[in-house]
Formats: sequence, structure tokens, C-alpha cells
Amino acid sequence: MKKALLASAALLGFSAVAHAQSSVTLYGRLDAGLEYMNGVPTGPADAPATGSSHRFKAESGDWGTSLWGMKGVEDLGGGYRAVFQLEGSFNTMTGAGPGGGSLFNRWATVGMANSNFGTLLLGRELFISNQVWDFDPFGQSNWSSASLVRGRNWPQSSNNISYQSPKIAGFDLYGQYALSNATNWNGNGTTPQGREGGGAITYTNSLFQIRGMYDEIRNPGNGSLGGVGNGVYGYSREYSAMFNLFLGQFKVQGAYQAIRSSGMTNVLPGQPTTLDHEWGGVTWQATPAAALIAAVYHVNGNNGAGNATIYTVGGSYNLSKRTLLDLQVATVQNSKSANYGLNANNYGTATSTDNPFPGHSQTGVYVGIQHSF
Repeated sequence: MKKALLASAALLGFSAVAHAQSSVTLYGRLDAGLEYMNGVPTGPADAPATGSSHRFKAESGDWGTSLWGMKGVEDLGGGYRAVFQLEGSFNTMTGAGPGGGSLFNRWATVGMANSNFGTLLLGRELFISNQVWDFDPFGQSNWSSASLVRGRNWPQSSNNISYQSPKIAGFDLYGQYALSNATNWNGNGTTPQGREGGGAITYTNSLFQIRGMYDEIRNPGNGSLGGVGNGVYGYSREYSAMFNLFLGQFKVQGAYQAIRSSGMTNVLPGQPTTLDHEWGGVTWQATPAAALIAAVYHVNGNNGAGNATIYTVGGSYNLSKRTLLDLQVATVQNSKSANYGLNANNYGTATSTDNPFPGHSQTGVYVGIQHSF
């Protein structure tokens, strides 16, 4: 009996140690608010717009995507850790998930990590182009760096192999490579995703941060860097140079992106094959709780696509460490042939795109609340 009790105590002690070496964290974010926008197209659904009007609606995700997920780590010894992350988005206003049968549409990764050697992951991730988030004054909110490139810099990517290096002398490297899973390396129409990938190098110190990044997204239909429909906005190469400057209560941010397609055929008038995209802005942390933001975003496209500029101001006020109120006011000014909207809409003038008429402006106001857990 005594031996049995000793064995049980030893087993319980081992279980406690194993439990202490592993952890799983549930986390999430809920974002909801009210939005007013003018210059909204009207007419039959999915048909060319016949008029325009204004709209007032309840909205989820304008300041940041509503999401939930879990992540975990297990200590393997010798400085190595097994890690995983699962994350999916949803609409706070309706409770609806991402659709398409993808419960974890943002992250579904498993891998290994070591403080000295870095982190290697396999699975589904936010695509590397999302790394503009760190350099966008509005943090890739719904009306910011994704708007004038029609969502080119915020997709997700499947079939990934990614590596994040540790920081050495202020530098760190990140690389991501996504397989097409087709018999043709770049994609041939048999799988929903073409080959994707890219790399970034970042230098950080107490005064500033700079990042250079390259990425490409291949057309799953034929493996090219272009295609009908969303064209350069969907399938292209992207070259980015970005900076953050830390000046006490102020943070100055800016970026330039060259987005290039190739091999595009049957290009529609006004559909660009190249884009030059830049932005700049300032965040003033007026108090520990209150931040004020002002930014300008600009894009210029070839092939008669014209150019557009977004002027936006806003800010946030933290009611607590987890809850904040947010406000953004923005307007997009289009040249004669451009029809960019505040939202990251697809190319075209269909009613469903929310794009204003070419040459017309669009203005919006958003106020909301966000809670993280």
C-alpha cells in the first residue's frame, strides 16, 4: 500500500511538471460600430451602378478584424518549444463566421521555436504582405493601407512554410513560402491557390525602425503574375520600403510600395498593370489613454487607371487595458478616370463593389468600440 501511494504521488508530481511546461491560451477581439458613407453606388445587385446615395449601417471590423483563437506552447527541453496557433475571424454584428468552410481562416499553424535559432511554422497564415501593419498609422484598419490597392496587402495564405529569425544586433529576418499543391509549381487551375511567398528584413532601435519587403502572389489559374478581373490587385509582385520614427509622444510612419504584374492579356481600359502606392502619417499619444492619428494614402496606376488620395484623421481612447473607443473620418479623392473607394473593394463599377463613380469622391465616418480578451 505504501509503495502504491508513493508511486501515485510520483505520478501526480510528474503530471504537475508536465502541465507547468505546457500552456494553451484562448484570446480574441470584438470590434463593432456605426458607419456613415456617401458616394455608395446603387442599382441592381452585381450590375453596373445606375446611381449613388449615402448609407448608414452597423459595421464590424472597421477599426480591426473581429477574431478569436487559441495558441499553445510545449517545452521540449534544450531550449526548444513546440508551438501552435488557430485563429478565425467573424462578424460581431451578426455572429457569422468567415464562410467557405474555413473555421480558422487566418491562422492554423504548428511548428518549432527556439530563442537562439528562430521559429519554423507549417500551415495557414496571414500572408507576408500583412507586415505593412507595423508601419500603417491606422494599423490596416478598413480605411487605410489596403484601400487603394484593393486588399492586395491583407490576404491569408495556405500551404505555408515560414521562418522568423531571432533579433541579432537589431536585425531580424522573416520568410514565407506557400506551395500551390498543383502539378505545375506556380499553379495550373487545379488548385484554389497559386504559388505565393516573400521575405522581409527589419532593423529596429530605440529611435527608428525600417523594413524592406518583397512578396509575390501567383494566379492559381495559370501561375502568372496577372490575370483578368482583379489583375494587379490580386496577382503581382510587391516591393515595399517602410519606416517608423519614434519621437517621444509622436510616431511618424511612412511607406512606398511598387506593385507590378506581368503577362496580363485582355486588359480592360482603366485596369492597371502597375501601381505606385505610398503613405505617411503621425500618431500623437496625447495621454496614456488617448491617441490622435492623421494620415495620407496615395496610389497611381498606369493604363488610364488614374490616381487617388485618401485623407484621414481619427483616434482611440482606452477605457481600460482591453477596451477602447475609436473614431475615424476619411475621404478619398479620385482623378477623372479613377474610382477607388474607402473600403478595399474589388476592381470595377458593379453595385456590389461599393466603389464611387470614376472621378467622384467618397467620404465616411466611423465610430466604434473594441474589446480584447
